Amino acid sequence: MRRVLIPASLLVLAGCAAAPTAPEVTFYADGKTINVKPSQYCDLQSENCDVAPDAVGVLRVRPGKPVQISVPGDLAESAWSVKFTYRNAKGEQQEPLRSKLFTERDPKYAYTLVLPSTDDQLESVEVQQYGARIEASTTGAFDFVARATWILSIDDRSH
Repeated sequence: MRRVLIPASLLVLAGCAAAPTAPEVTFYADGKTINVKPSQYCDLQSENCDVAPDAVGVLRVRPGKPVQISVPGDLAESAWSVKFTYRNAKGEQQEPLRSKLFTERDPKYAYTLVLPSTDDQLESVEVQQYGARIEASTTGAFDFVARATWILSIDDRSH
C-alpha cells in the first residue's frame, strides 16, 4: 500500500508532474512519424498545469499532403479537436481552421487532417484536449478551455 501512496503524494508535491505520465500524440506525414509530448498538460479544471514549451514536434510536409494524427485512449475518450494554420498557393496566410469537436460519446482515436486545397501548405497543427472549465468569450458565446495541447510545427523547405 505504501508503494502506491508514495508516488501519488510525490505527484501532488511536484504540481502534478505530468511529464512522465502525460499522454503522447502521434503525427504521421510523408512517410515519417513523430510522437509529441504535451506543451501544456493541466487537470480537468484547466488549472495546475505543467508547461513544456520545448515539447513541439517537427515534420516535413509537402504542399497539399495530409497529416494523420493518432491519440491515446484517455484523449480519444474526452473532448478534443485539431486546430491548424496554413498558407494558400500564393503564400498568403489563411484564417486558422479547426476540425469538428470529438467527444466521449463517439471516441475518435485517429484523425486525418486534409487541407482545403491541394496547393495549400500546412504550417502548424495543434491537438487540443478540453477540460471541464468553460469561459464566456468576448462575443457572448461560451468556450471550453483547453486543458492540454500537443503541437506539430511544419518544416516546409523544399525536399
